[in-house]
Amino acid sequence: MDEFSFKAVKDGLTVFRPLLKQKAFYQFINRNFCECAAIMYADGHTDNWSAYLKQMVLSLETPCTWFAVHGQKIPALIEESARRDLKALSVCGMHDYAPFWRIENIDLETLYFERLANIRKYGFGMWANDKMFRMELSDQSENGYFLKPVSFPDAVALSDLIGYEQQRKQVLDNTKALLQGLKASNILLYGSAGTGKSATVKAVANAYAHEGLRLIELSKNELHLLPKLLEELNANPLKFILFLDDLSFQENDDDFSALKAVLEGSISARAYNTVIYATSNRRHIVRETFSQRAGDEIHRNDTMQETISLSERFGIQILFDKPNKDLYLQIAENLAKQYHLQMDSATLRLKAEQFALRKSGRSARAARQLIEQLCCEEMANQEE
Repeated sequence: MDEFSFKAVKDGLTVFRPLLKQKAFYQFINRNFCECAAIMYADGHTDNWSAYLKQMVLSLETPCTWFAVHGQKIPALIEESARRDLKALSVCGMHDYAPFWRIENIDLETLYFERLANIRKYGFGMWANDKMFRMELSDQSENGYFLKPVSFPDAVALSDLIGYEQQRKQVLDNTKALLQGLKASNILLYGSAGTGKSATVKAVANAYAHEGLRLIELSKNELHLLPKLLEELNANPLKFILFLDDLSFQENDDDFSALKAVLEGSISARAYNTVIYATSNRRHIVRETFSQRAGDEIHRNDTMQETISLSERFGIQILFDKPNKDLYLQIAENLAKQYHLQMDSATLRLKAEQFALRKSGRSARAARQLIEQLCCEEMANQEE
């Protein structure tokens, strides 16, 4: 690619002109290859220029993605401009400046329009690059928040989870309904700590990310922003789990009202491409003391019913109770296999029971902690 071609690409980009604001591409198109490579190494953690440019192109929001999201045909001139840009960018992606990067053959035009045709599966913009996000409050945003990709999401898989098959099936079936465009229910996963409630939600999100499912985690103090978030997601072709982990409220908590309004389906509050999955150690999410239950309010019974019935507004409630001895030992033994722990079954079962006594109870979390400790001990013994 000679100097004239670099200038021609730079001056000729239309639909994909925002690429010029991307630091790496800006340095590339201005032939600052050392700067381009340095950014690519640090930002993309790769030395493959073709793959790095492909990711930038496929995740860019353009007028073409707007028409695809809204199910409309792309106007002829916009499509023609996009195809012309993509042909030129394919050549850029195969520019071999050997001292700094690897390249491979790429056809960005074909790839990009395949993505548009399956935008409900792949998403666009930041949704194309990541599968788990976290809401962060911000005064600098018009909506009062930013959605930030989780840099190192929990990669837990369904195959990693042991026991609780019936509970997990309920979550899976509901999530499949969501992905099929059916009316899925909000779910409350409640019960003993360490039984895998949160892991179940994250494993389901991981399992169906390739089908267009994304997870957004919110904390309790962000619940007042739920209506704005739902409006933002309503036009998105992807499907979303809004994840509220370890949820509980104090009486007269303002965030209680915000969640209650969304669960009841207040105006513009529920989008059909979203569900709320919440975990809690208690079925009745609102903490209540005996003195509060006694109270001196005239219509105290009505207030109590409103307080304890928040959980009833979830369409599905799933109990994760403490595992019995057999299930606990089964979890420990299966984890030992996953971790390739070399220990006979009788010794492992004895250590598992002793560990449960020290931890004041059996749980999947306790089993995992035990196996991790035993693996560390085994490794230390091998090094001696």
